[in-house]
Amino acid sequence: MSWELQISKSAKKNLKLFPKKDAEKILSALEDFFSNPYSGDIEKIAGEENTWRRRVGNYRIIYDIDKNSKVISVRIISRRASNTY
Repeated sequence: MSWELQISKSAKKNLKLFPKKDAEKILSALEDFFSNPYSGDIEKIAGEENTWRRRVGNYRIIYDIDKNSKVISVRIISRRASNTY
């Protein structure tokens, strides 16, 4: 069984604002989640139980993983800044 991917409205909105080349890299990273949400340059967010971040160049994907239902919920896609986390 593969993973289900849910992307928040705000994350989708941000993705549309990024340059096309960067957006394509982010979409490719999101496609990787279907086979393994733990692949790539990821790190667990401190103080959060099931929240992770994946680095894609200068961008960050912040997402939650529900292992029981195999659902990945993308909360934030943003350009790396001092206040990203």
